[in-house]
Amino acid sequence: MPWPLRRFRRKRIARICLEGPIAGAARTRVLKALLQVEEQKFPVLLLRIDSPGGTVGDSQEIHQALMRLRESGCQVVASYGNISASGGVYVGSAANRVVANAGTITGSIGVILRGNNLEKLLKRIGVRFETVKSGEFKDILSPDKPLSEAEREILQALINSSYGQFVQAVATGRGLSEESVRAFADGRVFSGAQALELGLVDLLGDEETARLEAARLAGLDPKHSRPVTLGRQKQGFFQRLRQQFQLELGLGGQPLWLYRP
Repeated sequence: MPWPLRRFRRKRIARICLEGPIAGAARTRVLKALLQVEEQKFPVLLLRIDSPGGTVGDSQEIHQALMRLRESGCQVVASYGNISASGGVYVGSAANRVVANAGTITGSIGVILRGNNLEKLLKRIGVRFETVKSGEFKDILSPDKPLSEAEREILQALINSSYGQFVQAVATGRGLSEESVRAFADGRVFSGAQALELGLVDLLGDEETARLEAARLAGLDPKHSRPVTLGRQKQGFFQRLRQQFQLELGLGGQPLWLYRP
């Protein structure tokens, strides 16, 4: 990039939108955009989050990329939209400052792994699975049988480990003790106003409030610091319809921090 343009970028706010479930294509798009922010030497990033959550690994990778960006000297301000729950909170905890609307749906800090026990139904319709496996637990969560106590212990240990990572990330990012986070990190959701009282967000306001906060952190003139949007999401009609369905699924109380397709 030409030197004059690099200097110009250093006086602008980068903006990235993280919308919909945090998985697959969304992860790839956001990580590429974060790399652009670092390479082009933007002083501050405005991260707009409107997501019900996502998978563990993808949420963690974005979180880690944001922490690396901060280490390079870039400030990060997260702006929560309609919903920033579960994995959205995990990602947002990597920001220097978090801004949410008073009515934003956030929280849902927790981990869930679900399977279906269709054993009785399968017997009724005369369907039986024949399983050949290399180890005792290779068919764990298969729909044709209930969980054994040993299987339940294995999965609970997995959930506990992932949950502990989640709590630690939120506690560290928000400057809270793990004990205080665990006190409300039981999967419940909060409004933005409630989240402010708990310490999950710093300011109440819209994306413009977040932009002004980003300009303040970077020492930029707010009147001449319009965001430059990177990593735009390209969506057709059916992709938008699918995203809306998944958002409503999140609002309906299905945490998506850890899920089994």
